[in-house]
Amino acid sequence: MNLTSIKKYVAECIGTMVLVIFGCGTAMLTGPGSSGAAYIATALAFGLTIVAMAYSVGNISGCHINPAVSFGVFITGGISLKDFIGYIIAQFTGALTGTGILAMIWGMGGITDQTGKPDTVLGIKTGTLGLNGFGANTMDGVGGNHFAGFFVEIILTAIFVFAILGVTSKKAKHGSFGGIVIGLTLTVVHLFGIGLTGTSVNPARSFGPAFCAMCGGNFKPIAALWAFLLGPMIGAALAAIAYKFLESDDAPKTV
Repeated sequence: MNLTSIKKYVAECIGTMVLVIFGCGTAMLTGPGSSGAAYIATALAFGLTIVAMAYSVGNISGCHINPAVSFGVFITGGISLKDFIGYIIAQFTGALTGTGILAMIWGMGGITDQTGKPDTVLGIKTGTLGLNGFGANTMDGVGGNHFAGFFVEIILTAIFVFAILGVTSKKAKHGSFGGIVIGLTLTVVHLFGIGLTGTSVNPARSFGPAFCAMCGGNFKPIAALWAFLLGPMIGAALAAIAYKFLESDDAPKTV
């Protein structure tokens, strides 16, 4: 492994960590309720963090900070298999680190109380560390229709990754505004999806809080994690296949 690859993986780890800290951290502060203001705040936190990271580490690693995005880029030939694996490991490591930092900030080991309700620390609703779930007021992995949530994650991720592939295409002419477009897309995706699944579209972002919850004795989120791991990856694959077809050069070749 050369130094360039190591720098890429470190950048992905840092970027994913920052995304979890600010995105999930904002969700913790606003709580898992159905408040419109809470939705907007959380959506903006995720979107603006992506913008910041795009202009911070984008020139180093491409700022995927999301296994689904890396999968889409891999399918379209943007990264090698070695880098894809390295990115995935770095992203999950970053998500776990970010979640651990949030847990330390709130000074808690467990995520919920004995009744399964969101815990509070110093009177602040933790929102169960920004866990994904099913239903407007259910962010602990239970309630709602799991397969409906799975379908939502496929659609949301497909839209998000499709936009990223378009913005980052060599044929794109967005100049230096690509990061802003991607951040705004993630914001819109969150505005729609928060009330349905808490919006994952990022397996690493979902894994960090679910794993931390399991360590605290709450196994419900980890049992529902399959939807937030598999759904985004399927959505990314669909987006990559569709975009690769649309961007392909179908002009007849001359000899």
